[in-house]
Amino acid sequence: MLRRHLLLATPALLAMPALAQSFPGPVRLIVPFATGGTTDIIARLIAEEMGRRLGTVVVVENRPGAGATLGTGLVARAAPDGTTLLVSTISGMAVGNTLYRDRIQWDADRDFAHIATILGTPYLLLVNPGTQIQTVADFVAAAKRPNGVAYATSGIGSVPHLVGLRLAQAAGFELQHIPYRGGSQAATDAIAGTVPSVMDSLTAASAYIRAGSLRPIAFTVRERIADFPAVPTFVESGFPDIIADGWAGIAAPAGTPRALQERLAAAIREAMATPGIARRYAETATLPGTLFLDDAQAFVRAEIAAWAPVVRASGATPG
Repeated sequence: MLRRHLLLATPALLAMPALAQSFPGPVRLIVPFATGGTTDIIARLIAEEMGRRLGTVVVVENRPGAGATLGTGLVARAAPDGTTLLVSTISGMAVGNTLYRDRIQWDADRDFAHIATILGTPYLLLVNPGTQIQTVADFVAAAKRPNGVAYATSGIGSVPHLVGLRLAQAAGFELQHIPYRGGSQAATDAIAGTVPSVMDSLTAASAYIRAGSLRPIAFTVRERIADFPAVPTFVESGFPDIIADGWAGIAAPAGTPRALQERLAAAIREAMATPGIARRYAETATLPGTLFLDDAQAFVRAEIAAWAPVVRASGATPG
C-alpha cells in the first residue's frame, strides 16, 4: 500500500537490545500539529514506551502551525544532545522544505538526524453523510456549481491541502479551502456539518469511517485499501496524479552523537513492537514504519526531492 519507506529494518538494528541506563535527561518530543491528529495519536503511545526503555520521561509537546514547519524549526535550533526530538512528517519535511523555503532557516535533510519512520498512512477525501456526494465525480460536480463546496484540512501547506489543490487544478474548479490548526478539529467540524468535507489521513479518520460519522470518497493510493475495499482511489476515479503516501518519523537535531541516535532508534523500534501500540496500528489501519538511522535519512532525502517539483508545479503558496 505504501511506498519505499515500508522496507525491512537492518538486521543489525533489529538485534540491538534496549538499554536500561538513564538517558542524558528528560526528552521533549515535539509534535508539529495540534492534539488528536494523525501523528499525535501514535506519537503519545510511542513516547511512553520510549521513556521506559531510555530510563527517562518523554514528554509530548504540540507546536502546530505553518504546515508543521514551526515545530520543525524549533527542533532544528535545539541542542544536539538527544533531549529534544521531533515527530517529522511529510508535511513539514517533504512539502514544507520547498513550500516554505523563503521563510525557514533550516533544511530538512542537512539540519536533522532522522532516527526512524514510525508510521505510514494514505490520505482520503471524506464528506458529511448528510450531503449527496457519493463519488469523486459528485464532489467535482458540486465544486463546479456557483456556490461550490468547501473542504477542510489540517492547515495551509499540509499534504491534504496540496492534494485538494491538485484535484481542483486537474478537475478545473476553484478551490474553497478551509485550513485548521490541526486535522482533529477539521474532522470534528465536518462531522458537525460546519464544513461539508475534509481531507485527512486514514490513521486519523478510520474511527469516523467505521462509526459512520464521515463518508469516505477516495484514497490517495494506487490500489484499494484491504480494510476498506468498497472505497475507490482517486486513480481509478480518473485522477492518476492524485497520489500521496503519508508518513511520520522521529528526528533529532543534526550533530546528535551517533551513540544517542542508536539508543533512540532501539527504543523506538521496541516501542512500536509492544502489543498495545501494535494493536493501535491495526485499529487505525496504519502501517508501522520500518526505517532506521541511515535508511531513514536516505528516505527523507528522497521524499524532499520527489515532492519539490510537485509543490512548485501546484502553484501552492503559504498563507
